[in-house]
Amino acid sequence: MDEFLSVDLRDLRDTIGAVTRDHIAPKSAEVDRDCRWPEHSLRALAEAGAMGLHVPRRRGGHEAGLLALTSLTETIAQGCASSALCYAMHCVATAVIAAKATKRHEERYLRPIVEGRHITSLALSESGTGAQFYLPQTTIARAGAVYSVTGTKQFVTSGAHADSYVISTKAGTDEARPGELTCLVLDAETPGLEWLDPWAGLGMRGNASRALRLRGVEVPAENLLGTEGDQIWYVFEVVAPFFLMAMAGTYLGVAQAALDATEAHLRERTYEPSGEALADMPVLQYKIAEMRTAVLRARGLIYHAAVLGDTRSATALPTIMLAKAEAGETAVRVTNEAMTCCGGIAYRDNGLLARLLRDARASHVMAPTTDVLRVWAARLLLGRPLL
Repeated sequence: MDEFLSVDLRDLRDTIGAVTRDHIAPKSAEVDRDCRWPEHSLRALAEAGAMGLHVPRRRGGHEAGLLALTSLTETIAQGCASSALCYAMHCVATAVIAAKATKRHEERYLRPIVEGRHITSLALSESGTGAQFYLPQTTIARAGAVYSVTGTKQFVTSGAHADSYVISTKAGTDEARPGELTCLVLDAETPGLEWLDPWAGLGMRGNASRALRLRGVEVPAENLLGTEGDQIWYVFEVVAPFFLMAMAGTYLGVAQAALDATEAHLRERTYEPSGEALADMPVLQYKIAEMRTAVLRARGLIYHAAVLGDTRSATALPTIMLAKAEAGETAVRVTNEAMTCCGGIAYRDNGLLARLLRDARASHVMAPTTDVLRVWAARLLLGRPLL
């Protein structure tokens, strides 16, 4: 979809493609096997100048939007889905910090992010809230120049590895209504952070998705993003579009990687009894045509949604929701077909396609889930309240 990309964005995408090929992809099997946080990937991306993707130009960043995020996460995910997810969460959290950044936020977070010295991430999910990640149960209490924060966050990507985390809490007042929440930046060196068991999941095994327990942890009041209770704005104006497009790009990259691996396998293998190349078998040719159509269809919708978001179209949000849902379904369908096309060799321990299949399956359970996204999109399109 290069026709959607500016010259500068194509150059950046190509640079990240080279980084992925040379530094990220070669260690992807190890990342998956050992549940290893891909420090090498984030370091390589930092050296390539990609960490400040959403930081304003006046602060040295790219000031890029959803299209750039989608393109880069797709590119990285073709080499390592866990690395793409960690990078994606860094970018989304950066966008949240940058949206209403104070001078202190710019100096303490955005400047080192641009310089490749700071990794950030999101800490929004909690047990019991499921897809309703915008209804945190974590609480805060103001005490002079600090907030006391109490609660447990789940599935924190880059948990115990990032330098800061954007966390959500209840608004902080007894009168606060559901959806009135507060966002803070939590520094990794803050005393009292308690990281729970390391992540060992079915897929996305390198993303270090850990739980974080906070028991009266004190956070400087100047780490507040925006004002208390107004951060539902962040959820649907920043978090939702950036997160959904980052995930859409990631799962599109997974699908593309599975398609590429399948096509390569069929070109290289023969059916020994007859000497017939697998690539000459009509049933497999049909499968490849279907898989490629699915990837192309999903990419068209995803990139279209990104452009709508960047141009602030009235139909951007429901289209973005549908794009992420389509990306997830495409990744699962294409990786599943890839396993079938490649036969027994695809089932070897820690094989590429088996890894991609496991990574793809995470798309349906990562909130907001595929089904919820379609319901939300329909509500918006039908003029009904979203929540």
